[in-house]
Amino acid sequence: MAAGEYVSVSSQRDAEQADMRLEERELRRDPPGELRELAGIHEQRGLSPALASEVATSLSSRGALQAHARDELGLDAERMARPFQAAWTSALSFAAGASLPLLAVAATPEWAREGATVVVTLLALGFLGDVGARLGGAPRRRATARVVAWGALAMAITAGIGTLVGTVV
Repeated sequence: MAAGEYVSVSSQRDAEQADMRLEERELRRDPPGELRELAGIHEQRGLSPALASEVATSLSSRGALQAHARDELGLDAERMARPFQAAWTSALSFAAGASLPLLAVAATPEWAREGATVVVTLLALGFLGDVGARLGGAPRRRATARVVAWGALAMAITAGIGTLVGTVV
């Protein structure tokens, strides 16, 4: 999980850096054109042409690349993708999430392990879906249902693959 997250977020970071290099080249090649482009962005946000031009000039004087990165590309240096942080977060989340089904298996008689694992996992997914929705300000029922449904589907697919290729217990 952590390796996949690292690769994915590294790809995102590569794209962000490529966008920044392109913007840097454009700023070197055509500063007046880039200034007009920045002013146009602010006009589209509702500023008058004169005020948009003044804002673009002021922002550019303090750092044209940062202004374009933020306003044109939607990138903020403080919020750029961080592959190692994403990988560690994924690894810790995966390990923490796996602990509940493992505890269910350890605490349940052999004949009830599969069912207990499914029930405990779905309850945990429901709880986490609800917490995530509350923290993010999203509709709780829909978010929780989505997490539980996709989790159940993933478990069913995994079980199906295990059945097809055979399992060793």
